Amino acid sequence: MKITRVETFLASAGLRNYLFLRLTTDTGLTGIGEASLEWQEKTIETLIHEWLVDRVIGADAFDVEKRTGNLIRDQYQGGPTVLTAISGVELACWDLIGKACGQPVYKLLGGRVREKLPAYANGWYGGAVSPADYAAKAKEVVSRGYRAMKFDPFSTAWKTMTLGEMQQAEEIVAAVRGAVGDRVELMIEVHGRLSPETANAMGRRLAPFHPAWYEEPVSPYDLDGQKAVKEALPFPVAAGERLYMLEEFGRAASMRAADILQPDLIHIGGLSVGKKIAALAEAHGLGIAPHCSVGPVALCAAIHFGWSTPAVRIQENFGDYDVPWRSDFVSGWQPTRSGEYALPDKPGLGIDLNLEALARHPYQKNSFPSLWDKKWVDEFTQTS
Repeated sequence: MKITRVETFLASAGLRNYLFLRLTTDTGLTGIGEASLEWQEKTIETLIHEWLVDRVIGADAFDVEKRTGNLIRDQYQGGPTVLTAISGVELACWDLIGKACGQPVYKLLGGRVREKLPAYANGWYGGAVSPADYAAKAKEVVSRGYRAMKFDPFSTAWKTMTLGEMQQAEEIVAAVRGAVGDRVELMIEVHGRLSPETANAMGRRLAPFHPAWYEEPVSPYDLDGQKAVKEALPFPVAAGERLYMLEEFGRAASMRAADILQPDLIHIGGLSVGKKIAALAEAHGLGIAPHCSVGPVALCAAIHFGWSTPAVRIQENFGDYDVPWRSDFVSGWQPTRSGEYALPDKPGLGIDLNLEALARHPYQKNSFPSLWDKKWVDEFTQTS
């Protein structure tokens, strides 16, 4: 099953652009992937066509381990841009393999390992300012059936916070906890904003609200600082969405620099690399909660991964708080039911691209604001 064609498709989703790709083979089968990365979608598209296509055309789609390993070796520098391009092709190869075998991808990754795959909501708190705003929006999340949600209560903080800013963040978390009760998991997102000292001080304030985890409390590259925060606080630390190479995850796992690792499957090389990271996590007694903040193909791949990987604790979902045309990109696919993911039952990833819908929403330059720009807080949720 030789790859004969590589196509890419860009589309706007409000604050983000999504980059999808499609591989065609000499058997007539097509497989889809996603290579979305905020601010860099056109760069990745160029990289795919100028570097990656020549290394993919003529390759056997079944040789996914060899092809991915060689591409990661050959690209030489590492980093999110090139790894995302490689990941997009890797996902599309798994889609092709599943279709050729007549099996959902999760069955090819090890088969079903759980009875349920829970989701946690993200993207729900855009536009919230006051604690009451956050509380009202949190109640709506619970009304959809979610029993876990993530949010960043720190506005545009960077390294340090005043006592007033700390008090505001604490009041937001208290309001959300009060609104949803004690049985809903609250993941506190920090986006690597704080110094270790400030992260510890803020974490002590949040301890009474029993966070499910404290995500990226410090720079994701300061593993020593992250480990120090983890050891100072009575609740788990999660991190890893901004690590890209297997060796980086190996060091984080061996240091036990986080309790929960968060590889993003479309930024690390794909599903096969994700399985290796999950094995590292298991060997060190750590959990996995894959990061997934982009489009529906990436989410679909993460769902297959979650159903087939024992170390996965829970899977992020932006889908319910994205633009309303998101589901049109893949023919109306909706994976969640009352805060849980449905078990895929179609060959491959089980979805396909709707090219007409993609064309209706053309690429928008620089659509995603900096996380230190007040615009990201005001416009994070996309509902129109």
